Amino acid sequence: MSQKTIIAPSVLSADFSRLGEEVEAVCQAGADWIHLDVMDGHFVPNITFGPPVIKAIRNRTDKMFDCHLMIAPADPFLAAFADAGCGIITVHAEATTHLDRSLQAIRDLGCKAGVSLNPSTPESVIEYVLDRLDLILLMTVNPGFGGQAFIPSVVEKVRRVKSMIGSRPIHIEIDGGVTLETAPLVAAAGADVLVAGSAVFKGGNEEAYAKNIAAIRAASDGAIKKAA
Repeated sequence: MSQKTIIAPSVLSADFSRLGEEVEAVCQAGADWIHLDVMDGHFVPNITFGPPVIKAIRNRTDKMFDCHLMIAPADPFLAAFADAGCGIITVHAEATTHLDRSLQAIRDLGCKAGVSLNPSTPESVIEYVLDRLDLILLMTVNPGFGGQAFIPSVVEKVRRVKSMIGSRPIHIEIDGGVTLETAPLVAAAGADVLVAGSAVFKGGNEEAYAKNIAAIRAASDGAIKKAA
């Protein structure tokens, strides 16, 4: 997959009172994708935003909108998120009864299809849908809140998923507790997309965001070179 670590800042840590400006600033600062954490207060114990908010900020950048649906059920809302401008739509394996059908539906909408696994969910649940996938998102915290501590046991899970993928062109994305200390661990294990919230948005301005993104990318890319 990508030779360069893809950095996908989560707007969950942005200033929501000026969300459009924050998206522009973080993109100017070097973000590759924009990560959108959608929570419903049902599948996870928090509520964030939905398609109207995403649609309202879509014109602020042409970067990939990477939409992580922490909602159940997800299928009835897939079209709305596609219409809002999401290029990647990721559903949780734990939140859908018919995962293969959900992934097909995402691709039929013209989007790239992703699946997310909670820390306690074994990677075996995606064995028979690998050829439907463009992205596998591994949670390194329990979903629902930003700012949680990284769960170290998921690093080995990253290695196992990397082995499962083989030569398939599937991204491995990490979400939760990504810092300068944890990013190299998952990058060396095979992850190529890192979601970072507070680690990117700390500082509150474009200059700080640029320094934060560059530092995470350098730490990750350095670990990949060492592991090669």
